[in-house]
Amino acid sequence: MSSFAPTIEAFFTERLMTQRQASPRTIAAYKDTVRMLLVFAQERTKKAPSRLDVADVDARLISDFLAHLELDRHNSARTRNTRLAAIHSLFRYAALRHPEHAGSVQQVLAIPTKRYDRAEVAYLVPDELDALLAAPDLTTWTGRRDHAMLVFMAQTGLRVSELTQLVGDSAQLGRGAHVRCHGKGRKERSTPLTAQTVAVLSAWMRERAGGPSAPLFATSSGSQLSPDAVQWLVAKYATAAARTCPSIAKKRVSPHVLRHTCAMNLRRAGVDAAVIALWLGHESTQTVQIYTHADMALKERALARTTPFNTKPGRYRPPDALLAFLETL
Repeated sequence: MSSFAPTIEAFFTERLMTQRQASPRTIAAYKDTVRMLLVFAQERTKKAPSRLDVADVDARLISDFLAHLELDRHNSARTRNTRLAAIHSLFRYAALRHPEHAGSVQQVLAIPTKRYDRAEVAYLVPDELDALLAAPDLTTWTGRRDHAMLVFMAQTGLRVSELTQLVGDSAQLGRGAHVRCHGKGRKERSTPLTAQTVAVLSAWMRERAGGPSAPLFATSSGSQLSPDAVQWLVAKYATAAARTCPSIAKKRVSPHVLRHTCAMNLRRAGVDAAVIALWLGHESTQTVQIYTHADMALKERALARTTPFNTKPGRYRPPDALLAFLETL
C-alpha cells in the first residue's frame, strides 16, 4: 500500500468524520468523487488505487478527470465544480501529511472552478401549480399521499432530502401549525403551515399507516420514500398535468422547482428576503436574490415608475460610404 492510501482513509475518518463532523450526505458526495477519481487514475496509470502515490494523481491527471466528467459523463459545469471542491479539500489535507509533494499539491489546488451560464430560476405559475396538484388520483391511497406531498412541498419549499426524512411527529397541526425539519448544514428549522396545507395534511394523517416515528410520506409497505422516488413522482404528475396545462410541458418540473415556486410565491406576496432565506434554510440572504431577478412582475412595476427617455425613434445611418461598407461586415 502506498502512502497516499492511508492519507485518503484518514481524510474521511479523521478530517471529515471527527474534526469537521460532516453530514452523511457530504461524506457520501466526497466518497463518490474520490472513488471516481481513483478508478480514472487506475485506468490511466495501470496502478491499483491502493498503490497510487500523490505524484501519480497530479494536476494533469485531475484536469483530464474533470474533462472526462463533462465530455464522457455529460456532467454540468456546476457538478464538475462540486467534484473539484471535494478534490481540493482532499489535497489541502494531503498537503499537511505530504510536505515532500508540496509543489504537486499546489498545482492541484490551483486548478480553477469553471464559470458557467446561470439559467433563470424555473418555477410554476398559479395555473401550472393548480394543474400539478390536481394530477394525482384521489380515489387511491397513493394518489392521496402524493397529493398531500405535492401540496406540502409547494407550500413549505423543503428540499427533497429534508422531505424524505420527515416522520409523523415532524408535523404539528394544532395551534401555530408548523413542520420541523433537519436541514442542510445540520440546521434545525420550523416552517409554518397554511390552513389549506393543515387541512390536507390532517386528512392524510388520519389515513397514513405508522406511528409518530414512521415516515410522514411512506411507501405502501411503510418504508421511507427515496429522493429518487420523489423526483420520479413529481415528473410523472407534471407529465399528466401537461394534458390540461400545456405550458408545463416546456418546463422540467422537479422537487426543486416546487421549492422555487414556494420562494416566488413568498416574494410576490411581499415577504422580506431575510424571511425567505430563513424559510428555505439558506445561509445568506444573497442566495434568494435569484427570485428577485426572476420576478418579471416586479420588474414591470419598476418600469412603470420610470420616466420615459426624451428621445426620438430612428436608425443609425453611416455618414460615409466606407463606414457603410464596414457596417455590412
